[in-house]
Amino acid sequence: MSKSCLRRPSLRQSSLRQSSLRQPSRGFTVIELLVVVSIIALLVGILLPAIGTAREQSQLTRSQANIKQMGTAAAVYSAEYNDRQLTLVNDNLARWGADGATAVTRFGGTAAAAGNLAAGTGYEHPPLILGYGQGLITGYFFPPTGGAANWVTIAPIDFATKFGAFRIPNARQFSQYLNGRFYDPLFYAPKDTGVLSAVEPLFDHANEFVDEGGSPRWSSYCFSPAGMYSPDVLSLNRTTNKYFLNPWSIQSGLRSPAMSQAEFGTLKTQILEHNWLQGRHKTCNPGIAGGPYNGCEPYYFNGGLESSPVALFYDGHVGQVGVRDATDANSRIAVQTTGSNTTGGLWSIDTPMGGAYGDFSPGGYFMDQAIDWTSTSFHILTIDGIKGRDVIAK
Repeated sequence: MSKSCLRRPSLRQSSLRQSSLRQPSRGFTVIELLVVVSIIALLVGILLPAIGTAREQSQLTRSQANIKQMGTAAAVYSAEYNDRQLTLVNDNLARWGADGATAVTRFGGTAAAAGNLAAGTGYEHPPLILGYGQGLITGYFFPPTGGAANWVTIAPIDFATKFGAFRIPNARQFSQYLNGRFYDPLFYAPKDTGVLSAVEPLFDHANEFVDEGGSPRWSSYCFSPAGMYSPDVLSLNRTTNKYFLNPWSIQSGLRSPAMSQAEFGTLKTQILEHNWLQGRHKTCNPGIAGGPYNGCEPYYFNGGLESSPVALFYDGHVGQVGVRDATDANSRIAVQTTGSNTTGGLWSIDTPMGGAYGDFSPGGYFMDQAIDWTSTSFHILTIDGIKGRDVIAK
């Protein structure tokens, strides 16, 4: 075909084609943009609460899993020690003194006090061990130089200081049944943000315990000290008509009971979230200064009526205990049994922790640090100890 036969586009057609190529596409109008932005905002408003709820549920599930694992370890310990519960104190320690300091402490560094444990048995009381690290063992109360100041760490709870072994489930005597480290994520609840900020940098450390000076960062979870004493300690003392008997006044007072002694396994808590984590919770308590978590001390589980801590019960199930429900249950039982809501009930108001239960009273377990009218010390001061109950069946 000859070139002369090829038809070329006309000048007008070529101009129109170039003009159409150069013509810009029409953009969005302001109204269209506003509609798109409104749709996006609506979707975000719908999704954010759902994401927050899913996150809360995930954290709750993780805490339930943590506490379940701790319960499994407690069961293994019990199987290994003839149904006994974990104890860090000598069963017969009350025989050697009227208080812990007298019973376990050597005076003058070498000479045993007359009649104390070391003098009577030839053996020192074993210390509470936090773990090994940097070639050293770290812990509390190392006789003969441990002194009287920290003997409270081996007893379930000291009624004067409100502290004791119940707060230290990550001690080596128990952590060896789990991951073997004091600062292990298992001992810290995912919602315990005030505590986590202080301990997360230590999670990946190779040592059993990391000594950074100062007070250790206690676990988010705690045992029931009431369940760690002989049931006689928080039972009715018919001589005084009070629900308390000094554990140092009876030789068996410090002997931890067998797991099978739980008469209300579905109603008695064994391990619990110590801090206020579930429900509409708060973190650092301004009423307690100088906490071990970078200066923070959280509100405790009984710090508000909206608190609903995760708990392991003695029958092995995991659930939540609403503080409001526990408070109401205590009042119901008190009125049914004694005709008064100020005596009796589900937990003792008679211990040396001082004060009767009432609005903002200093009685019980740090009740004066609550933000409302909780007035409860369930789990801590359960009447009849392991044989008692912290909640009632609905």
